[in-house]
Amino acid sequence: MKVLLLSDVYFPRITGVCTALQTYRSQLGHFDIETHLIAPAYGKEREEPGLTRLHSHPVPFDSEDRLVSPFRFKEAALSMAKDFDLIHIHTPFAAHGAGRAAARKYGIPVLATYHTLFEEYFHLYARFLPRAFTRALAQKLSKRHCNQMDGVVVPSTAMAQRLREYGVTVPLHVLPTGIPLELFTGGDRRRFRAAQGIAPDRPVALFLGRMAHEKNLRFLLEAFRQAVAQCPDLLLILAGEGPAELELKAQVAAWGLSNSVRFLGNMDRVLALPDCLAGADFFVFASRTETQGLVLLEAMAAGLPVVALAEMGTLDILKPESGARVPPHDARAFSHTMVEVVRNAELRQGMAKASQAWAQHWSDATLTGRLAGLYRQTLNLKAKGLELTIPECPTR
Repeated sequence: MKVLLLSDVYFPRITGVCTALQTYRSQLGHFDIETHLIAPAYGKEREEPGLTRLHSHPVPFDSEDRLVSPFRFKEAALSMAKDFDLIHIHTPFAAHGAGRAAARKYGIPVLATYHTLFEEYFHLYARFLPRAFTRALAQKLSKRHCNQMDGVVVPSTAMAQRLREYGVTVPLHVLPTGIPLELFTGGDRRRFRAAQGIAPDRPVALFLGRMAHEKNLRFLLEAFRQAVAQCPDLLLILAGEGPAELELKAQVAAWGLSNSVRFLGNMDRVLALPDCLAGADFFVFASRTETQGLVLLEAMAAGLPVVALAEMGTLDILKPESGARVPPHDARAFSHTMVEVVRNAELRQGMAKASQAWAQHWSDATLTGRLAGLYRQTLNLKAKGLELTIPECPTR
């Protein structure tokens, strides 16, 4: 079986979408599924098998992303799709139109994964527009795009419910992205702390992700400011880059927290990330708009206790058996939980053990196997001319 993957983003851009695509490309071959990805070029990336890069232009006011001409994307998809059995679209921009056109021309099934809760993002990047307008627009476009597919993959039950509320009527398949568990174990705590000049016994909280407004990082900083007042040695590491980074650094300086908060930028997932995870004492996460929250699973796989808000997609991960502490969306409560974790070594050990055990349920091999099964069911039903009425996949 051959599947054509289409996306408006891919590495070196660092997002959950890119991580999911990398997982699928590395794992689907084990299930006798050959994939080819069409994605933007960001510079002069080296050529690699199974990947076609398209010429692109920077997005205005956003140095991280690229725009591919819809005509160029469509042309590429049409030229390749005739040799594939199924199309899987991962972003709703030029890739969506290209994939839909190719599927229609060749009569092959087309799926999409709804990775991003756009109604919670549009207003952050178009603040000159009323929030009610951007929310309604996001809902309308999402409904239209999803209903043009043969089926839609969603990474969490909360996201499936939200799309049903929009009026999406095609089958929705709750199928999270798995993680390569072995990648996040075996980090060297001493090496990381020595390289960063962090004392062996200094308590460290870690956030890993994009420095973006939708990650609710102002809230996290406010909670940390209250926590450090009770635990003066506590250090917060923010690893990642993004459009809110300069604003966050300015806020840290204004609050006099420059010795307590450290920005590390993006980290190499293979060479640097395992050491960074090993070097921390617990993980913190405050996003309220995640469709899944892969980074939580990565932290758990590394054996880190987790303190996080449980909303939208993270609800499926932050179950009681995950070992995580889940305070309400209140800075004082979040701060209190952080302090409790810092001061109680026995609590941290119990949380770490439960988190690492919970992460085993989310391996890339297991969950990609379910995606392979969905591909085959979709293809079989399409071949028989039947409607896709596959029951929704359970969370795990």
